[in-house]
Amino acid sequence: MGFRVWLLGFCFWVCFFFLSSGSVNSEGFLRGRVLIDGKSAIGGIDEDFVCATLDWWPPEKCDYGTCSWGQASLLNLDLGNNILLNAVKEFKPLKIRLGGSLQDKIIYDTEDHQQPCISFSRNASELFGFSQGCLPTNRWDQLNDFFKKGGTKIIFGLNALNGRQIAADGSAVGAWNCSNAEMLIRYTVKKNYTIHGWELGNELSGNGVGTRISAEQYASDTIALQNMVQSIYKGIEPKPLIIAPGGFFDENWFKEFIGKTTQSLDVVTHHIYNLGPGVDEHLLERILDPSYLDGMVNTFNKLHEILEDSPTSAKAWVGEAGGAYNSGHNLVTNAFVFSFWYLDQLGMAATFDTKTYCRQTLIGGNYGLLNTTTFEPNPDYYSALLWHRLMGRNVLSTSFNGTKKIRAYAHCSKQSKGITLLLLNLDGDTTVHAGIAFNKTGGLHHKHRSYKHKSKVVRIPRPHGLEGEAFREEYHITARDGNLHSQTVLLNGKILSVNSSGNIPSLEPQHVNSSEPIMVAPFSIVFIHIPNIVLPACR
Repeated sequence: MGFRVWLLGFCFWVCFFFLSSGSVNSEGFLRGRVLIDGKSAIGGIDEDFVCATLDWWPPEKCDYGTCSWGQASLLNLDLGNNILLNAVKEFKPLKIRLGGSLQDKIIYDTEDHQQPCISFSRNASELFGFSQGCLPTNRWDQLNDFFKKGGTKIIFGLNALNGRQIAADGSAVGAWNCSNAEMLIRYTVKKNYTIHGWELGNELSGNGVGTRISAEQYASDTIALQNMVQSIYKGIEPKPLIIAPGGFFDENWFKEFIGKTTQSLDVVTHHIYNLGPGVDEHLLERILDPSYLDGMVNTFNKLHEILEDSPTSAKAWVGEAGGAYNSGHNLVTNAFVFSFWYLDQLGMAATFDTKTYCRQTLIGGNYGLLNTTTFEPNPDYYSALLWHRLMGRNVLSTSFNGTKKIRAYAHCSKQSKGITLLLLNLDGDTTVHAGIAFNKTGGLHHKHRSYKHKSKVVRIPRPHGLEGEAFREEYHITARDGNLHSQTVLLNGKILSVNSSGNIPSLEPQHVNSSEPIMVAPFSIVFIHIPNIVLPACR
């Protein structure tokens, strides 16, 4: 009897929201509904979808008069910091991409390399404003020891400019000299260091940043990398992924490059800094503008189409994304408000079958998941961790009716039954009460991909809870004192912070009766795990 009452209440709740969504009642909240197509998944992500980067920038890297990198370089980061290690361990595993602009200016010190190993130094006349740098052998050993302790999966970005000349038109010409990279890879294999993938170059595709390489030459160099890796790793399984080009999406360049690497490329990576320079005064309004956020749909869609139309088996990754280039903007790209952009990017990328999304950075600049000085997690760290724990591999077509200020994404739940819904409220004045409608027989109209719309309430199996009632788990993320620029985040009203031992706090949900609507407060983020929903896409 208790279950019948609950199911009747659930159906009334869904139908009530169908009739009244989009209206603000006398109590000042808006009713809306989430539409989820549960027939089949529209995309799939890696189990370790969340990825973060570590960069090479030295302390002297400054933008607009601000030097935000401190001791966060791969060459000087304090690998003994307990918060850093604990933050990485929480992901079990975290993919970490090692690279950035200076990766194409670095040489590798190995047993067979006799040149002096000299650090980067400031030189305005050089590409990217720095001289050539060097990765010492002992530092590579230290990094790999840390990566093993953290249980990470490492993607290493190789210097793709070695051996080339810069032509009068600014392009890099000539074939890649892979001899130094080969020394590093051989040393890595000799030491039994595990590398998940070797990536060739950084931001050299299309028009490039600083310089560029033609798609034809880049394809030839990628094939050379693949042949080298196959030879060095002979008899070793699994072999590292071959990843390229790690640059900004240019449709014609990417189409040619992918077409010429169908037998050698495992992952095609592109970078995202769609908000403009870190110094831009309009970052906040862009982050909170649904139309501006939707501007990235075309990039994801075009790359998805190129891969679908090609015989390649390569998968799409976002290899680096910091939102605002030139190190981000303090108290914006490292503050609570940036979680709206970041989580929307994760949701949107997954919708277009992107397998991995690498955030710039784990630490360093003004867009780190961790504070560059204290190592304390910034708000986006907790957003990333919740996504990693809750959002499963199968992506569901999802939309929201009632207001454009709610961004909605849903996946089959990770390592549990049911589904997980993510709602982002970009409105600072309106509380939204959301119902859910499910569809088993046809498609929905998704805000990023189109499907026919036919809604139907799904019968839910008998739930487990007090007296037959069903409960869902909710994780409400808000800023301290409602300040969008705050670097302190609250989960269900409680401040999240590491303890004196540097341990990451537990992320506990609140349990809500499933017959109640989902309440999304102004400027808040909510993950909702609904374990008692059974959809065909999740079986």
